[in-house]
Amino acid sequence: MEQLMIEVKNMCKNFGPTKALHNVDVKFYRGQIRGLVGENGSGKSTITSIIAGMQKATSGEIFYKGEPWNPGSMVEAQKAGISMVLQEANTISNCTIAENIFAGRFDEFSKFGFVNMKKVNEEAQRILDSFNISHIKALDNINQYGFEERKLVEIVRCVSEDTDVFVVDETTTALSLEGRQLLYKLIHRLKDQGKSVIFISHDMDEILEQCTHLTVLRDGEIIGHLDRNEMDMPNAEQVIRYMMVGREIGDSYYREDYDSSHSEKVALELKNVSLGAIKDFSLTLHEGEIIGFGGLSGCGMHEIGRIAFGLEKPEQGTVERNGQKITGCHEAIRSGIGYISKNRDMEALILEGSIQDNITLPSKTELSKATFISPLKEKKMADKEIEAFRIKCGDGKQWVNTLSGGNKQKVSFAKWTAKGSDVIIMDCPTRGVDIGVKQFMYELINEMKKQGKAIILISEEMSELIGMADKIIVMKDFLITKEFMRNKDLSETDMIEYMI
Repeated sequence: MEQLMIEVKNMCKNFGPTKALHNVDVKFYRGQIRGLVGENGSGKSTITSIIAGMQKATSGEIFYKGEPWNPGSMVEAQKAGISMVLQEANTISNCTIAENIFAGRFDEFSKFGFVNMKKVNEEAQRILDSFNISHIKALDNINQYGFEERKLVEIVRCVSEDTDVFVVDETTTALSLEGRQLLYKLIHRLKDQGKSVIFISHDMDEILEQCTHLTVLRDGEIIGHLDRNEMDMPNAEQVIRYMMVGREIGDSYYREDYDSSHSEKVALELKNVSLGAIKDFSLTLHEGEIIGFGGLSGCGMHEIGRIAFGLEKPEQGTVERNGQKITGCHEAIRSGIGYISKNRDMEALILEGSIQDNITLPSKTELSKATFISPLKEKKMADKEIEAFRIKCGDGKQWVNTLSGGNKQKVSFAKWTAKGSDVIIMDCPTRGVDIGVKQFMYELINEMKKQGKAIILISEEMSELIGMADKIIVMKDFLITKEFMRNKDLSETDMIEYMI
């Protein structure tokens, strides 16, 4: 008989006029890895964030180990044994790795009001070593590390011997294959120890391989539950997709053509660019062309995108558009270049701003006359994109930080389509979005190509690159190792050997 760990009863959550959860009932047991799946905005992260103390429910009850549960903060929840690692970055900048790991827990190392930092640092390094990530040093400033390493630090911070419930919210999208394997081993170890794991992911293969049970949500309601036997059925993936969206979704998300032709007109050039480990890099992107970049974490492809948009200034070489040098991101925007950052919450969006403000931000010049910005034009522009992208919200005045990950990503796209950008650099554009949104975005990218837009598509999903790009550039250790042209016979296996 499985032992109940958490029970949610009649949970409702409203964000203004938007109803995120409707009378949700769900149970989480010891020794289970229960997947939560659903479209963006279906309520998955809302349920877990309430359980983990990030926010309060509008109504309903939670019972944890048989007792009423209403945590006031994530720190309180973690001390009680409930930890959550989030989709977006959740580390503290300008602090050491050790300080991040033990944030809110320094009382464990204090005596007479003094914190023994030597013990903090030693214990942090011991934990890092136990997770086999000893290349991350406890005394280092976290600013020295990239997005993936920060995510590993978050995992380390969340899990301890006292962890009884571990919530994983779209975390694997930020991790390399090695990082994912580390996380998979961890959640199965917790399951075997009689802990409870709640696993949120849009990767259906991952869900079916790693989870023991599954709960499907749609529009803030529980649609159904599946056990392991049902998840092993031959048509399980199709059944789950139908439960998620309420309609059939075909298997074809990508471009069906294999025509890699494009205009001869150059849209963007990188000429002999050098920055750090990137040396003498050149690239020519044409109108109507999609150039994909693939490789493992740390290969240099993300840096190329940042250089192309002017976020990073090269030590040598130039970035040029229409014969003009691009020396910064403001100049890039004025010249018609847009950039969708992998680090959505930190770089792509103003979270404590409205959907309307985020969408119209790059277009303020076009919306202004003298020094006056027309509120009517702002609203009209934002409403048009909200409708086109089917962004789930009350209206354009709703704050971005109340949106699901997929709807945030739609806003990231919408600000550049509203601007009319002709060159768009997309860094992991479908990270953390559901299958319906992915399908929508691929259709959008294909339509952009037909319109003559020039696209740099940086992705850690090889299937995405094979499915969408005219040319794929594979990188390893900041060098180009191989280029592939669009080809119906191209496989992930062909690419992997040039990545590792």
